Amino acid sequence: MYYSSKRRGEDGIAAIIDFLLSNARLVLGVGGAAVLGIATLAVKKLIERAGRAPDDEKPDKKLTDSWEELGLVSASPKLLQKGIEGVVMKEITAATKKADLSQALSSSPTPPVTLATPPAERGEPEAAARCRRLDLCVLTLMERLQQYYSSRVCLSDEEVARAQQRALDIATEIQAFLRAKHPDMPLGEMTLAGSLLDDLQVVKADHTCLLVPLQLEPSLWTPIAGEDTFLGHPQYCMVRRENLEYFPRGRSYWDRHLVGGYLSSRSVTEQLGKPIMESMNWPSLSSTLECEVRPVLGSPGLKLEMLIPSDYSCSNGEQLFVSVLPTVRLGEMTLTAQPEITGSFDYVWYQSLYASETARLASLDCSDGRSEVRRKCLKTLKAVCRNCPALHKLIGTHLSNVILHMSEKECDWSESAFADRFQQAITELIGYLEMGVLPSYFKPGVNLLQGLTADDIDEMGFMLYCAVTEPEILLI
Repeated sequence: MYYSSKRRGEDGIAAIIDFLLSNARLVLGVGGAAVLGIATLAVKKLIERAGRAPDDEKPDKKLTDSWEELGLVSASPKLLQKGIEGVVMKEITAATKKADLSQALSSSPTPPVTLATPPAERGEPEAAARCRRLDLCVLTLMERLQQYYSSRVCLSDEEVARAQQRALDIATEIQAFLRAKHPDMPLGEMTLAGSLLDDLQVVKADHTCLLVPLQLEPSLWTPIAGEDTFLGHPQYCMVRRENLEYFPRGRSYWDRHLVGGYLSSRSVTEQLGKPIMESMNWPSLSSTLECEVRPVLGSPGLKLEMLIPSDYSCSNGEQLFVSVLPTVRLGEMTLTAQPEITGSFDYVWYQSLYASETARLASLDCSDGRSEVRRKCLKTLKAVCRNCPALHKLIGTHLSNVILHMSEKECDWSESAFADRFQQAITELIGYLEMGVLPSYFKPGVNLLQGLTADDIDEMGFMLYCAVTEPEILLI
């Protein structure tokens, strides 16, 4: 690559830099690759500027840009290995000298510019002024967080109540239809669940879930934990049919959904979904509820979409997605049929830990004098990840577990520590992405980052590294 280039200087360095970047993650990990990318950008710009004619830019502007790029590198997180850091800084120093040499040879009559002294050589008054500026930055971050939380995160009580009422209305209609269509099917009362009910939804009230409890006989059905199955996944459970020698098949209504002696979540979902998706009179239902209701085609589970036009709402074009989840409650275990998570396993049920995580966060906030900073921090992080395209893959499950892990080692969750906990959560997320492992708080054997690809981790890691020194970029 070096010898094939026509100009060995610039093209050779560019080729080496491209090779380093393409293999950076293998050697340095997410953090090292991110910081090396920032440093390389500065090097490239300095080399390009050094090769220009002296009259291309004003000397003052060139000098300012050069030191701004050096500041960008120095402000980045110090996660590079010493050897790599030395190479990068050596290239930056050489490029800077080249730029200074080009400026000295210029015939421009502009007087020489005196560079600012390094921070170590500044006097006490200037150091005190810098401390005051840092304090102002912290205060500004707190103000920005408070403003972001009140204007971009929180939902109005009217919006939440309206969305909840819409979901309950559709639940009433679905339950009445199922009882008319399958009067012998033992189902409990459909209930609303999820972040919309627990005041943890952010930005928009646009999704919720309805639980459809299946009434199973406790003496005929036994839940099998995921650790005790060949699947080995702590959140994948199976429901086994018991006492077949004394109570043969047909004794329970749900025996028709047995697959190899286990209750099939896929078969139950299909029996509930077929009449709902195909037989319900959606135009008539839309007229009754004064909004357009239609099934979401192509979804692996049961999902409905509600569109509230501007004629029926104070806001234009409200959209609400409702997931209908068949649910099994046996003992202390609550299992749901979620094919989008469990995949192609017909007999696997999913044990969600959302209720336990939410209850734990609420109890911790109550123990701190009802400050609710954990809830506030969680909702702010959820809004940030939802509004930032690079962080879309980080969902409420990841963020709530990060805050729960932080609560084990951090005691100060007062209102004044809101900004500190927000920045600490960003740092903690970077650490988990570096390792590629985020253990579940209640089931440490579960890696919550398992479904993310290497590209997803790289993209999220780079964005979070940039936010370490400039957290305001997440609040745009």
